Amino acid sequence: MLMDCKRIAPRRRVLKAGSIEVGGEAIACTVRNLSDTGAALEVVTPLYIPDRFTLSVQSKQLRRCCHVVWRKGTRIGVAFD
Repeated sequence: MLMDCKRIAPRRRVLKAGSIEVGGEAIACTVRNLSDTGAALEVVTPLYIPDRFTLSVQSKQLRRCCHVVWRKGTRIGVAFD
């Protein structure tokens, strides 16, 4: 896949519950893949997802500030800040 060639770090496929945290609110998401530099998220609706937020994945004890690098339907690609 062409996109893989651009990635700095290899992504691992995962299926983890996560949350998009912004302004004291949390929006549920599913983490579909994860690397040291970013992730692909799936959301019920992409509406109201800001360009910058904190991603939290409790099962992996992960909490990272990130920004959106692409959006496609209900999928969102983020890079960690």
